[in-house]
Amino acid sequence: MKIMVATMKGGLDDQVALVFGRCVNFTIVEVGGKKTKKIKKTEVVANASAAARGGAGIQAAQLAVDKGIEVVIGGNFGPNAFRVLIAGGVDVVQAQGKVKEVVEKYLEGELKPLDASTVSEFHGTPGAMLGRGQGGAGRGMGLGGRGGGMGRGRGGGGGGRWQP
Repeated sequence: MKIMVATMKGGLDDQVALVFGRCVNFTIVEVGGKKTKKIKKTEVVANASAAARGGAGIQAAQLAVDKGIEVVIGGNFGPNAFRVLIAGGVDVVQAQGKVKEVVEKYLEGELKPLDASTVSEFHGTPGAMLGRGQGGAGRGMGLGGRGGGMGRGRGGGGGGRWQP
């Protein structure tokens, strides 16, 4: 059985990272099986998508599926990453603590797979939804008088809510 744990430095003594898709490394723990519960080997793999502008969770989830991971353990899982993992037949487990202790708790049956993501649908990188719309910022097209209202450009405009 292969278990992937979201970590920062990596290794059995590291802490589980708070966010799955943006963790720095993954610690992959290979276990002899649920019956033997013995850790056979570990491997630390860099999360190449940690600094991605978007889709970090999806890319990290796809890495897990491609590596034949059966269980992923992390702090929080976004909805897109969660969907990719579930579609790939991967159990998703939320936990905190040291990697070795968390893996052992899972193997003992103390941690159960999630039924849903732990983060809301539109919880992304702060500022990711702020666009650079045209209009609004002194062009006379705003709705707030003097051209300082909500813009009507792509992505949002000067500080107001984007309206199609």
